[in-house]
Amino acid sequence: MPATVPALAKDTVLTPHEREYATRFLQETGTGVFNAVKGLNDIQLSYKPAMDKWSVEECVKHIAAAERELWVMVEQSLQQPANPDKRTALTFTDEALIAAVEDRSHKSKTFAALEPANSPYKTMTEALSSFKENREKLITFINSTQKDLRNHVSVLPMGTYDAYQFILLISAHTSRHTKQIEEVKANTNFPKN
Repeated sequence: MPATVPALAKDTVLTPHEREYATRFLQETGTGVFNAVKGLNDIQLSYKPAMDKWSVEECVKHIAAAERELWVMVEQSLQQPANPDKRTALTFTDEALIAAVEDRSHKSKTFAALEPANSPYKTMTEALSSFKENREKLITFINSTQKDLRNHVSVLPMGTYDAYQFILLISAHTSRHTKQIEEVKANTNFPKN
């Protein structure tokens, strides 16, 4: 990936490298969620290292809800006309965006709708099923789209991103919370069985 913020995209179709990079990142972070929870029992899934910390199950419910809601935001941006003039407001390279989202040393509060307590998923199985279904749709989209992802720019309270970067953000967000799951599992009081 280039080390600079992408300029106005002249060719509006993703490059083969961009498709491959996003696909691989989406696949890796998707698999990471399933690997992180594999073999955990109900006690382990519900263990909270502290009252103000999330359990593994709460992390998964948040990941699944975010997957769906963030994708809706991408779709909405693609329904609007391309706005390449807003590219000047981009502040992150693709790599810097991923690094910033994955960085767990900086805590951030999620939107109320994405809090685990507000999750539409009642069970871990339901959350994982929704996550898997939505991730597969996203991978299919990135592999087949002919849409102008680089010139559809969203200006949001959390930053300004083109639609391609927003897809990378979804994947990096998954990675961030998979790291959180691993932190919960590494807690000295995490149930062993």
